[in-house]
Order: sequence, then C-alpha cells, then structure tokens
Amino acid sequence: MSDVVIILCRASEPGNVGAVCRVMKNMGLSQLRLVAPDPLDETPLLTRVVHAEDVWREARFFNTLADAAADCSLIVGTTRRRGRKRKGVTLEPRALMSWLAPRLQNCSAAAPLALVFGNERTGLTDDELNFCNVASHIPVSEAFPSLNLSHAVQIYAYELFLAFGEAAETPVKGEWIPLQRPAVDKLTADITGILAELGFYRHPGREEQTRFLRDLICRAGLTEREGRYLKDIFAKAARLGSKEISE
Repeated sequence: MSDVVIILCRASEPGNVGAVCRVMKNMGLSQLRLVAPDPLDETPLLTRVVHAEDVWREARFFNTLADAAADCSLIVGTTRRRGRKRKGVTLEPRALMSWLAPRLQNCSAAAPLALVFGNERTGLTDDELNFCNVASHIPVSEAFPSLNLSHAVQIYAYELFLAFGEAAETPVKGEWIPLQRPAVDKLTADITGILAELGFYRHPGREEQTRFLRDLICRAGLTEREGRYLKDIFAKAARLGSKEISE
C-alpha cells in the first residue's frame, strides 16, 4: 500500500480533497499528489480531513499530470466516459486489482503505481486519460452516473485494502470464514460417529446420511466456532441419551 500514489487532477472543491485524505488514511494509503495550478482554500479542506491532516501536510503539488507521475511505473486513469479519442477498454475496480496483483509485487517506493482521478465536474481530459497506461471505471446506474470525488477514491482504496492491505494479511475478528472441505468432512464424521454410538445406524444408511450432512454443512457455510457448537449439541444429546438408558 505504501507503493500506491493517489493523484488528483485539478480538484476544485477543497472539502472533497479533505475527504480524500481521510479516505486514504482509513485504507492505509499515505501518498497524495495534486495537479493543482491554483492553491486550495484550507478552511473547508481541514474541516473534512478529521484525523488525516498528516496526509494533507505531506501531499505534493505539481503543475501537470506528467510531472506528478514522472516516477511511476504504471498509471491508472479513472473515468466514466469512453470514446474514439479516449481509451475504449476499461477495468472495473475489482478486476483491476486482480490484474494488478502480479504487477504490484514488482513495484517499489522508487517506482510506485499511480491511481489518477479527474476534476469533479469534467473528470480527466482526453490528454490526461491518454497519458495513463490503463483505464478503469466504476459501474453505476445510468440514472445518475456521476460519483463524488471522495466516494470514487473510497471505492478504489477499499479494493486496494482488501487485495493488498492489512485486510489481506490479517482476518478481521469475527469475520465469517466458512469451514474448508477437510474440516467439514471431519465434522460430518464426528456427528455420524456420535449417532452410530447411539445405535442410530442399525440399518444401512450411514453413508447416505454422511453425504446429506456434508452437503448441508457446506451449503450453510458454517464457521469453525459454529461447527464446534453443532458437534457439542450432538455430543450432549448422546450423553443425555446414555444417562437415560442407564437409569
């Protein structure tokens, strides 16, 4: 994530730039560059920055996109407009991250990847988009296809975070992670084993029921904790059944 640069071309709303700083810090991004020939009013900007003022203070300013991306190894331009003079093929954010995966491994701080966003009203110019190596778009409703600048940056930053940031390295506590097949097979075997001890399979049918329970557990997407809980229910039922028989 430290090898990814966010470039804003000619952003006109200081509040949006402040919101972008906050979005970046939320998702572990820190390198902001602005193609901003005119200075921005810091008052509304700092109102939206909240706790990401460091991203703003460390931002770098340039007169052209070529200057801002001069040291970048790959430049991705974001757009919702395509045409004869613009790139005819684009990738949506998640597909972009899959395509970027092997390329980011070869990036370094000396030659980062750049994600480029245009002006709030007009987006990237034809020349700016054609300067980029790859184009990307966010699928939206045609009823209202225009996205706020900070919202657009948020979507790409989130996908980056999922693919390459802390979220990719450490599962979130409480995250739903379904059991993998070997664990499902073991859980199924444990449950049918408990049922067998209770005399449940005096007639043929265990193999068929094993398949039924396995498929049911897989489709339900049980987590490890839920699997243990389900097994404990059967085990407790078996203990209670044995106690009643002995009495």
